[in-house]
Amino acid sequence: MWRKAAVVALLALAVGYIYHTDPNLPEHVLRFITQPIPQALLSTQHEVSGPSLEEAISRAWDALITAPSRQWGRIAVGVNACIDVVVSGVGLLQALAVDPGTGRDHDILHSKEDLKETFIQYMERGAAAERFFSDKEGFQRIARAAAEYPGAQLYVGGNAALMGQKLASNPQLVVLLCGPVGPKLHDLLDEQIVVPPESLQETDEYHLILEYKAGEQWGSSRAPQANRFIFSHDVSNGEMSALETFVASLEEFQPGLVVLSGLHMMEGMGRALWEQRLREAVAAISDVRNEVPIHLELASMTDRDYMSSIMKEQVMPIVTSIGLNEQELLFLSQAGGGPHSHLAAWDGIPDVGRVTDILLWVLEQHGRADGESEADLTRIHFHTLAYHILATVDGHWANQRSAVAAGARVASSQSCGLQVVDTSKVSLKAPQSFYSSFSEPRESLVLDPSSPVTVWRRGNVSFYLSPVLVCKQPLRTVGLGDAISAEGLMYSEIAPQSHSEQ
Repeated sequence: MWRKAAVVALLALAVGYIYHTDPNLPEHVLRFITQPIPQALLSTQHEVSGPSLEEAISRAWDALITAPSRQWGRIAVGVNACIDVVVSGVGLLQALAVDPGTGRDHDILHSKEDLKETFIQYMERGAAAERFFSDKEGFQRIARAAAEYPGAQLYVGGNAALMGQKLASNPQLVVLLCGPVGPKLHDLLDEQIVVPPESLQETDEYHLILEYKAGEQWGSSRAPQANRFIFSHDVSNGEMSALETFVASLEEFQPGLVVLSGLHMMEGMGRALWEQRLREAVAAISDVRNEVPIHLELASMTDRDYMSSIMKEQVMPIVTSIGLNEQELLFLSQAGGGPHSHLAAWDGIPDVGRVTDILLWVLEQHGRADGESEADLTRIHFHTLAYHILATVDGHWANQRSAVAAGARVASSQSCGLQVVDTSKVSLKAPQSFYSSFSEPRESLVLDPSSPVTVWRRGNVSFYLSPVLVCKQPLRTVGLGDAISAEGLMYSEIAPQSHSEQ
């Protein structure tokens, strides 16, 4: 700012001097000196005018995020775990001699052609998705090709194992992980993670992660943003075979928090199996002590009847908290006939008002926002590329400003492959003004970079929104949602009923 003022002052002095020495200043000179100041002279204005929006938000996060007054000591996590083989999606499909073509969604993959069409469908939208590959031999051939593909990398996989890894990064926490843990996965797990002997198996389960970069082209298809497509032929996780072992282990482990994931894996097993296993899952989860909160991490699903069963009759009313992304939130609304369920998909960055409407509906219809409800659900952690929202029923959770900011901060650093945010490698894509609802009555809200968590209320539900600083060249997107939810949980605490949220 001072540079612009200095340039203006200098020109004013020059004009004054010339006019004083020659009152009949030629008109063409006046025209020249009253032209707009060349941009080149002002090009350094941004450099000297203070921090960028990204810098302001990153600094504000660091000042805002504080540990809860009562922290978890022991967290039990289950029940899906595997090895992720991460490869270039386009590169692998080319190696499989598959030609580019048109996108088409398949709920279950039966062939390489189904894989190609579904991959293209989601790549063109820049959206994450996960599918079951029904042909065991066909999957094994693709898995071998993926493992041999140049640059293929092996990582801890499965929502439960990934959340366990993130939670175990806190040296104060003891983490129990139940799931199908083979020898390779066991070697990759953090030493702080306790695995019951009943969870160990002789072979590992493999999931293939086909990643693509922002702007990547294949034939006529182009990815608008970086993301990944996941598929597997995973029977152990698909049947949630470790669930009963998980619940039985809780008696001895005595966790303060239970984190459950893997329900989406059962969808590919067929209706008869998932109906039976859902009933058994509900019975098992109901055995968890009432005072222990349960967080459910959702993932990509396509069967509306299955999602409806999870939501209405089965799991959702008996868990305390859920984590999900924009696709899962919209699908949840579509399955239950909720707000904005007519939308086929989000158009770009999901509208904050629409997201808020669906979150409120879930807590009112399937949670404890209704004071007379017997449901346990009081918290939803929503995450999308540009921003996150934590929605909580008042009086049940504390430290949620820190929790949503911590989740956003870890998304901003981990996607760039870093431990801390590098503001030169990220950009703000969140809307800087938005509404509390899509329809009237609604409140107009703005994003303040110096205080980046925006808070509003609708009824007895509080909403906490934090922008994400989006990595310009993300190195790895797999497991980001799990890291976000795990980080948010580490900074959350259960509040006594008499206390209001913070």
